[in-house]
Amino acid sequence: MNTTRQGAAVSARGIGVQGPRGWAFRGIDIAADPGSLIAVQGPSGSGRTCLLLALTGRMRITEGQATVAGFPLPKRMGTVRGRTAIAHVPGIADLEPALTVGEHLKEQALLGRRVQGSLPWGKRHKDATRARMDAALAAARLDPGTLAKGLGTHVRDLERLEALRLSIALAVMHHPQLLAVDDVDLKLSADERAQAWQLLRDLAHDGTTVVAAGSDAPADALIVRTTPHTTAQTEEEPAHAFAATGRA
Repeated sequence: MNTTRQGAAVSARGIGVQGPRGWAFRGIDIAADPGSLIAVQGPSGSGRTCLLLALTGRMRITEGQATVAGFPLPKRMGTVRGRTAIAHVPGIADLEPALTVGEHLKEQALLGRRVQGSLPWGKRHKDATRARMDAALAAARLDPGTLAKGLGTHVRDLERLEALRLSIALAVMHHPQLLAVDDVDLKLSADERAQAWQLLRDLAHDGTTVVAAGSDAPADALIVRTTPHTTAQTEEEPAHAFAATGRA
């Protein structure tokens, strides 16, 4: 994968997020170089998802100090959001089951084109869009030829690992400096978990800083552990209830 930006360095000291019902997480320290693979581990309800959202500028840090790509949080949340991407985060970065793989990719490519203020549509831009889609698929190791109907396969017909790869492809399409991935190994087999983590290792090796929540992280990952708090969020209060900025 050819990136246009170097990965983001991440520094955090004693950071925490407090929501309406208490602390989602607190007391987290991180020191990671660009291109690191950061694995966030902890039991359900310990604030793993909230930590991912905080580090990508999508949730306001309420204590401690942090910088991502040199920008302080929460002061420069908007700048950090623009340099990061999220994947596979329930309620915030969901795939639409009724849409096809190709529709998701084209929508994301066109969204980036509008944001970047490209010139009027034409063959050159169609070719560029297709090249961007192909590069994202390659980065996520998602081969349309292995899908039941190729790019015309609906999300509802994807296997879990395929859906994870698609979510990552959409997230990396515009070359973020930091990629956050939630529930990396949710309901995957041992072999699928290994494939998922290897994909994230490859992305980090190519230069993108990756922070991912899940178990069975590779031994060379930087491990960050979250612990539950007695007043933290409950099953009835999901991570997006804490979010300060809504969708990515």
